[in-house]
Amino acid sequence: MSATRPLHLAAEIGGPPRYDAGSHVALARLAEEGTLDYVTLSDSFNRPGPDALAVLARVAPATTRIGLVPTVTTTHTEPFHVSSAVATLDWVSKGRAGWQADVSTTEAEARLFGRRRAAPGAALWQEAGEVADAGARLWDSWEDDAEIRDVATGRFIDRDKLHYIDFEGSTFSVRGPAIVPRPPQGRPVTVIDGTSGPAQETAARHADVVHVRATSPEQAASFREDLRRSAAAHGRDPDGLRVLVTLTVDLGDAEKTPEPGLESGPPLAGRGTYFRGGPVDLADLIARWHRGGAVDGFHLTPITPERDLERIVNGTVALLQHRSLFRTFYPGGTLREHLGLGRPANRYALARTSGESS
Repeated sequence: MSATRPLHLAAEIGGPPRYDAGSHVALARLAEEGTLDYVTLSDSFNRPGPDALAVLARVAPATTRIGLVPTVTTTHTEPFHVSSAVATLDWVSKGRAGWQADVSTTEAEARLFGRRRAAPGAALWQEAGEVADAGARLWDSWEDDAEIRDVATGRFIDRDKLHYIDFEGSTFSVRGPAIVPRPPQGRPVTVIDGTSGPAQETAARHADVVHVRATSPEQAASFREDLRRSAAAHGRDPDGLRVLVTLTVDLGDAEKTPEPGLESGPPLAGRGTYFRGGPVDLADLIARWHRGGAVDGFHLTPITPERDLERIVNGTVALLQHRSLFRTFYPGGTLREHLGLGRPANRYALARTSGESS
């Protein structure tokens, strides 16, 4: 594996529940100053506060380059509405949207909807993959030049360039076409935490970016190779997959030596592995893992967002930039360009063109 591939960095800007987007705007702007690829905003049905998609739609006009990736739960939600909301975020942000697909596993969350009981993880992640598949088809259901906007003739849309997707999943069906034109990125970036078995299979099939939790570069490299191998088995180009290690970071004591290993940490570390130390120590860890070819980058969750994200940007990132290990400017305007991912061709336009040429 080449150690010269670009390093990708992202950060979570959630923290304690809030009912005002002001702090999220400030954190996203700070991350943008550090040229991070994207920020995430975690969410679930049992979390108080406004919907993550709505919050990042508010953040979008207050930023210019940073990618915006809210958590979107695919359980108990309507895939058509999910795809419409994510496409709208891509339009509002001018091509900087992604979405992190997640599932809802608890009976308490199921009772909020009253539509069905909680299901096993494998079934939920199968459904999440179907939602991702249906979403991609809905985003493609408008060809890029479907809008005519011809005032003289009164024609707004070329109906021949709108497509019914007729998708049948295990728990839902979607006909389409979408009610939102094809997003600026073609398809917004799909992110999945692929650490667990069922989620890893869905990630290999559908994700552009996979978050994994690993306590050593060897474990991270094994995850990455497994994901790339599985993606190839599903007919995907493994070079179109980015694998980032999720790390909860506590930079509260810049002079303290980090604890040995990453597996030990307080309950506040949540589902991620845990790092405690200074910005220089974190930069050294990131550089060592990336140079060894173990990962494509890191998704960092500050344990105290306002304090730790500032130290990540002005300490860790600044040092990586000084060492020429991380970029100092954005390579383009869209999240796909930040990640080095191409804009997907429209499947229906390709099929129509192929039919015309055959």
